[in-house]
Amino acid sequence: MDTPPSLGVLMTSALAACDEVLTPLQCEWFGLEGLAKILHVTAQICASGVNPRIRHEGVLMTMYDGRTNLSRQVIDQVERHLPQMLYKTVIPRSIRLGEAPSFGHTIFEHDPSGAAADAYLKAAREFIKRHKP
Repeated sequence: MDTPPSLGVLMTSALAACDEVLTPLQCEWFGLEGLAKILHVTAQICASGVNPRIRHEGVLMTMYDGRTNLSRQVIDQVERHLPQMLYKTVIPRSIRLGEAPSFGHTIFEHDPSGAAADAYLKAAREFIKRHKP
């Protein structure tokens, strides 16, 4: 399930119904605060018995800008505290990725040979590899 980036009723209901959580995280400091809140709410839902199966499967870094120290510092923080959850694939900041929804397209339709499409394909492969028995 894909939910809005807020901890409202919709996200709480989705967490109560799902088995795993994959959090896309912008390479920004506020993203780290949001991640901490999601981890806390996920643990609460598990501990309360509402959904004892739920687990936080991974963190996918998005909107990465290799020209900034901030992007690297945010990734370093996640790597330091949640090394097993951090996906190796990083989604770059991309104008074409931002444009795609305004045309009603996915990135694979809008810019299929671009860096963002390539990164999302690699992330999908990494997800599948993590779930192979």
